[in-house]
Amino acid sequence: MTERRKEIWDAEAASFDEQPDHGLRDLSVRAAWSDLLLPLMPTAPATVVDLGCGTGSLAVLLAQAGYAVDGVDLSSRMLAVAKEKAEAAGVSVGLREGDAAKPPCSPGTFDVVLARHVLWAMPDPAAALGNWVRLLKPGGRLVLVEGRWFTGAGISADECERLVRARREDATVTLLDDPALWGGPIEDERYLLVSRS
Repeated sequence: MTERRKEIWDAEAASFDEQPDHGLRDLSVRAAWSDLLLPLMPTAPATVVDLGCGTGSLAVLLAQAGYAVDGVDLSSRMLAVAKEKAEAAGVSVGLREGDAAKPPCSPGTFDVVLARHVLWAMPDPAAALGNWVRLLKPGGRLVLVEGRWFTGAGISADECERLVRARREDATVTLLDDPALWGGPIEDERYLLVSRS
């Protein structure tokens, strides 16, 4: 199953950044993501792991803001694009190939675990969340961007909150319906979940 998922994401690497919210090439879309995420972060140079980092757009954005960022992705081709992106931006991002469901990271080492559009794709979202929470330092933050898309794929905000609250007391959900984040209007459920403890 993991090898098949790797093949799928490797095949997506060349065109992945064509979506406005993936590549953050449009300056207004990039600014919207910066305005959303940076206020949620602890003071730089806090440590952040971007799980399922893909082509590294958010990892690079955070590294440019002074954070110590690691990115984990199953796809070596996605990571190659992320490496090029970080080098072009003049920032350092530690990139590791590995399954976001079981990240190749030491427990208790990150101030923030960030995952965008990843939890829904996990074979066992509850187990993945358990692994992610273990990566956090005491008082660390879990920041998830997820959705339930018009295709029927995804995970609802209610389900995501239930899964997080099974492991942590705090979970705040905010709808992400601002077209600036996505490069245009959306008609499906997209949201941010932040858990601070």
